[in-house]
Amino acid sequence: MYSTAFLDLPPMDSAAGTVRLPGSKSISNRVLLLAGLASGTTAVHDLLDSDDTRVMLDALQTLGCGLRRDGNVLHVTGLGGQLSVRQAALFLGNAGTAMRPLAAALAVLTATQGGEFELSGVARMHERPIGDLVNALRQLGCPVLELGQPGFPPLRLGDGQRHALATSAPIRVRGDVSSQFLTALLLALPLVTTQGPVVIEVEGELISKPYIDITLRLLARFGIEVERDGYQRFTLPQGSAYQTPGDIHVEADASSASYFIALGALAGIDSPVRIEGVGLDSIQGDIRFVEAARAMGAQISGGPGWLEVRRGAWPLQALTLDCNHIPDAAMTLAVMALYADGPTRLTNIASWRVKETDRIAAMATELRKLGAQVDEGPDFIEVQPLTAWRPASIHTYDDHRMAMCLSLAAFNPLTSSADPCPVRIEDPRCVAKTFPDYFEVLFSCVQPVDGAVPVLTVDGPTASGKGTLASELAARLGYHLLDSGALYRATALAAQDAGLSLEDEAALARLAATLDLHFEGHQVFLGGRDITDPLRLESTGGMASRVSVHPAVRQALHQVQLNFRRAPGLVADGRDMGTVLFPDATLKIFLTASVAQRAERRYKQLISKGNPAKLNDLLSDLTARDARDSNRQTAPCKPAEDAVLLDNSALSIDASIGQCMGWWQSRRPF
Repeated sequence: MYSTAFLDLPPMDSAAGTVRLPGSKSISNRVLLLAGLASGTTAVHDLLDSDDTRVMLDALQTLGCGLRRDGNVLHVTGLGGQLSVRQAALFLGNAGTAMRPLAAALAVLTATQGGEFELSGVARMHERPIGDLVNALRQLGCPVLELGQPGFPPLRLGDGQRHALATSAPIRVRGDVSSQFLTALLLALPLVTTQGPVVIEVEGELISKPYIDITLRLLARFGIEVERDGYQRFTLPQGSAYQTPGDIHVEADASSASYFIALGALAGIDSPVRIEGVGLDSIQGDIRFVEAARAMGAQISGGPGWLEVRRGAWPLQALTLDCNHIPDAAMTLAVMALYADGPTRLTNIASWRVKETDRIAAMATELRKLGAQVDEGPDFIEVQPLTAWRPASIHTYDDHRMAMCLSLAAFNPLTSSADPCPVRIEDPRCVAKTFPDYFEVLFSCVQPVDGAVPVLTVDGPTASGKGTLASELAARLGYHLLDSGALYRATALAAQDAGLSLEDEAALARLAATLDLHFEGHQVFLGGRDITDPLRLESTGGMASRVSVHPAVRQALHQVQLNFRRAPGLVADGRDMGTVLFPDATLKIFLTASVAQRAERRYKQLISKGNPAKLNDLLSDLTARDARDSNRQTAPCKPAEDAVLLDNSALSIDASIGQCMGWWQSRRPF
């Protein structure tokens, strides 16, 4: 997961491959609550691991549910409808699928068994309405107190006393703001059916009906068969009791599938994008996004648990669509509209305004940044196709779906002959709410425009601090890191292990070409062996300097290094990154600290780690290495003509990073 302040997406022009989607958020949190209320232990398979499920799990654990992980299976031992903890404060982040159902369940449990709980979340959660659910719970006789603004969280549920609930009359709840209010009541009210059936009546037109279908199917899995009259009246039978189904599998998220369905429709040109984990047999309403994508021209095939999507009509076909049945996935259509042959109008989406952010206003604002003409109203958005694209920095509003939808704008080269435009996604970590690895999965199946992946090079002599600087810059930007020196040091170690002479150029080149080397974070593995520590020894650096003078070795490692240039970008450190490997780099930095200053720095570093060192020896060694590196016939260590020189002798690492990030930002188009 990317935790950077922003993530720059290079322009893309094709996609292919297979993606495996994470579990559905809507199913995951419903299953967790039902398992927590049920008798017995439920084995939950393929549960979504995200911010929203983590707050639900924390809440269940606080309430006394047993949780045990066994690989990809979570075993939940439920409360059997009986509180084991009667007072707690629960923080639920921005998870509506946790806040609303837990509020209903705890309101009912505290009213009938005694207890008091406080539910709160992040600032945005305290702006998301819950008043209609509160009103329905008060009809029952549940003590519920809003601790802030009326009609919004935070809430206090219960007052420590037991109360008789009015379950003989129908409980009425509005259906035109959020279907989660009805879902919350359906999940909670089986707890109070001992004396007779409980009836829920919906006032107004129910939105997002497919989400209610999910709720009803899952209730049936836990032993609750709800009778319904359309979507207006629901009856929970007398004596309803949650019973564990034993094992239950969480289907992959159909809303998340929409981004990759769109990806195939846009860029699955020569090969399809295959989606696994959700298929045409899905129980989720958002699977009907397939119908909308087909209407726009996508070619889609599928079966149980899989879909394959490729481009059909191009440009995409504009449409006007009532999106009440796919409120979350419909956001993806707003970005697909940029690639259509006319205006696309999405209607009946008033619920967008009470989600993680006001999604109608947010979508309109961000699409306009890209250059689009957008019209918005209380419950609709209309988007004109776009050919004159602009680079844009997309504000994501702490809303996962804004980040994932707008990432598709990086495919702008497909519609424009002008210069391809990168797209900046601010706060990419917000996808952790439902799809923590979204960008990693996206990058695994897309192809950037040739030469469009940005590169930042950091060159300089030995002990100039280029490795530390490059590593920190890569972390700040979310880019891949190429430590070219590590390749040469690993070649030297491999030669030592094989008993090769460091003067045998041909043998060293053959060895370098087949080097079994891979990086995992700050660790380096050679042939499966962790060589992180020996790689950093002074003696290894000396051997690497001798190895790197051989032109055949440098040629053998040339393509290996070029292959590091992958989306979203690359920071490369070495001695010839800006002159030989990446002459088209966006920014080239060359460190210029003197040999005396570098020797002093290395001396202090070694002494601080308890390693013996002599300053004069270090000075002599660095002087000799500098001579070899700067005078070698192939790729001598020198600044590129367009490099920026940075004397970091008196600069802290933070000051050096700040200076380089300033240079980088000045060269980006946002």
